[in-house]
Amino acid sequence: MTMEFINFLARWSHGLFGITWIGMLYYFNFIQGAYFKEASPEGLADAKAKLAPRALWWFRWGAMFTFITGVILFSGVYHNAQMNNYIIIGVVMGTLMAANVWMVIWPAQKIALGLVEGGDKAAAAGKALLASRTNTFFSAPMLYAMFAGPHYAGYGYGTAVGGTGLIVALVIIAAIELNGLKGQQGPLTTVRGVIVSSLVLTAVLAIALNVL
Repeated sequence: MTMEFINFLARWSHGLFGITWIGMLYYFNFIQGAYFKEASPEGLADAKAKLAPRALWWFRWGAMFTFITGVILFSGVYHNAQMNNYIIIGVVMGTLMAANVWMVIWPAQKIALGLVEGGDKAAAAGKALLASRTNTFFSAPMLYAMFAGPHYAGYGYGTAVGGTGLIVALVIIAAIELNGLKGQQGPLTTVRGVIVSSLVLTAVLAIALNVL
């Protein structure tokens, strides 16, 4: 088995697991959340007991294997001296998103859904929602960065790393993540708000990396 084929297999797996993960993320934020607000008490109880835990299983393991295959790909990029600013911010956002899944969303959802004993269910649900909305906020610019790294003409493999634009982009990302852990939903309260915010963030980060 050649290294070229291994690299292709890692890319294919990364894309497949990523589709599973982000697809479930959008399902939670754009579909299930709205249903939970409108469902009858009986329907809500049934969905929390049977549907949500199953969906969360695919969600968290999709995130895990997307991260693992991403590490494999990143190792190849790093050792082949193919780093660039897009790859860096894409990796940073993807890593933060995976960490949010396993360290914030899943532990909080176990409490909110009553899968574990104790804890404030309302507070846990709010914590999980904010982290989930933050991941949705990150999703469009993360995907843009991942695609722009190897394919965007003039800014692909082999370009210089660093500069003011990268610093500004990383500061913005860090501020958003901190808000996702301890802050407020703000414009992320609505589906429209989180979609618009994600697209705006994509533009802001692209401008920072291209102009600054």
